[in-house]
Amino acid sequence: QVQLVESGGGLVQPGGSLTLTCAVSGLSLNEYAVAWFRQAPGKEREGVTCIDERSASSVIVDSVAGRFTISLDSTKNSVYLQMKSLKPEDTGVYYCASGYGCIEDNMNYWGKGILVTVSS
Repeated sequence: QVQLVESGGGLVQPGGSLTLTCAVSGLSLNEYAVAWFRQAPGKEREGVTCIDERSASSVIVDSVAGRFTISLDSTKNSVYLQMKSLKPEDTGVYYCASGYGCIEDNMNYWGKGILVTVSS
């Protein structure tokens, strides 16, 4: 059974930092890509970043490039999203998802999401 569990969310002030963790079980990160998505209040879900160990590649959306970093620890079967210089517009529910390659339509496995609130 595949499970993805997000942790590390919460309330942070603008300019602050936060690291999210996606703990993955039931599949190998050497074979499947893992992505982070987010959904802001009243907006559609958007892809933020993705890492694919199989192809040694990663992608990131322009709005967070230089502030967010995705990384992977295969020994812990976990993927991390380091977020710095956070802005109020980064507020939303963050989801990790996994599938074959960094293609949203291929993301077959999803976590339940975790709330990140950037506010003073």
